[in-house]
Amino acid sequence: MQREKLLSYLNQLLSIDLFYDYCPLGLQVEGKENVIKIVTAVTASLRAIDFATKHNADMLLVHHGIFWKNEADIVIGWKRKRLKKILEFDLNLVAYHLPLDAHPELGNNAQLAEKMQWKCEKITGEQGLLCVGELNNRMSLRNLEMQLERVLKRKPLVIGQPNKEIKKIAWCTGGGQNFFLEAIAQGVDVFVTGEVSEAQYHFANETDVAFVSAGHHATERYGIWALGAHIHRKFNLEVIYFDEENPI
Repeated sequence: MQREKLLSYLNQLLSIDLFYDYCPLGLQVEGKENVIKIVTAVTASLRAIDFATKHNADMLLVHHGIFWKNEADIVIGWKRKRLKKILEFDLNLVAYHLPLDAHPELGNNAQLAEKMQWKCEKITGEQGLLCVGELNNRMSLRNLEMQLERVLKRKPLVIGQPNKEIKKIAWCTGGGQNFFLEAIAQGVDVFVTGEVSEAQYHFANETDVAFVSAGHHATERYGIWALGAHIHRKFNLEVIYFDEENPI
């Protein structure tokens, strides 16, 4: 398949023009013109790049690329190593960040909700990145913690009383901890995200709204997997998902 045809489809599917992001969206490094095999991964780490090249992929499709705003405009160290391998193997590097978080079906928020059987009833927050909804059945915070650990295969950090009753929930995958105050304003019982900062401990204790940090990588595995599966179904391209262990 022609690279540009695939990119045009993905850019439109993910509505990239609607987002102000911290990185280039879509093609970050140009490689082969024809794409037959794709490797998907959460992050364009050196391990993911190695995996893609060992599997003779034509494209590495990721959520986290290698170029970010406010970084130094030099190519040294880790960035040189990654780029060197990408260029040596003529590998296309394609990244979709916030658009993949927010997509209503394939996005990280939507996919986490599907895995956890949460229902998103309201999308709010900056660029539509905060989901608000309800659990199918009330449960204790402790039971929610155990459910998250079982599904994500990672023990979450939980701030709140274990016996607190949970019904209304808000979530934002990845580094969404700064949405906590907005989630509190929505009247939720708990907010689930990937990362945590020091301030969230105090906000949780002082507002009686539980805070859960379930892992940046763990909460964002499923969007890029779903996007790859969608590409395979639509275009019959070979897609391999690389899931790199990451405790963060």
